Amino acid sequence: MLHFIFVIKDQDQGKRDFEFGYVERMAQFYRRWIREKAGVDLDVKCDTMITRPRNILQRLDTHTLVRDHQDRDPDTWHFYLTHFRPLWTDCTCEGYHAENFGMAFWQQSDDELVLAEKNCTTVSHELLHELLRVAGNKKYVQLVHDTWTKHFYGQLEFEQYGKDFGRTDGKPSFLTMDTTQLGLDP
Repeated sequence: MLHFIFVIKDQDQGKRDFEFGYVERMAQFYRRWIREKAGVDLDVKCDTMITRPRNILQRLDTHTLVRDHQDRDPDTWHFYLTHFRPLWTDCTCEGYHAENFGMAFWQQSDDELVLAEKNCTTVSHELLHELLRVAGNKKYVQLVHDTWTKHFYGQLEFEQYGKDFGRTDGKPSFLTMDTTQLGLDP
């Protein structure tokens, strides 16, 4: 099971429904994408996590989400889409990954193309770390980071997918990292 959790501030309840609708579609897209790219068939689920203001000593961060992940079910792959950047990460995309755990800083927008460019790409980055790790690839961090660098500083285009989850050359609804050099394809 891959469980996407859209983390929002309590004052944003009801104001980010468009984004949550995108998260729900993105979850279904990634179900198909993971099956095609890695040969793994996962059920997907989405929900929201409402956060309330905390004092400075109880700041919401990765450790809080890891505890939430363990309390929910450590065998389920939880992926948190957060309104804050992780305090520590080794990924330049402002995300974090660990066994059955992922998180990414979610950039707010009411434009689907912006959500695809800023968020969907980051989600693919963190998903690829875990998919390669589970597949037994010892270079799962370096391979993903090398490809990410090629996307931003080389001539490597992100893979574009339409509303039907198929590849497209038109306006994309979903963008992912290129997987051709990662050795994932089943």
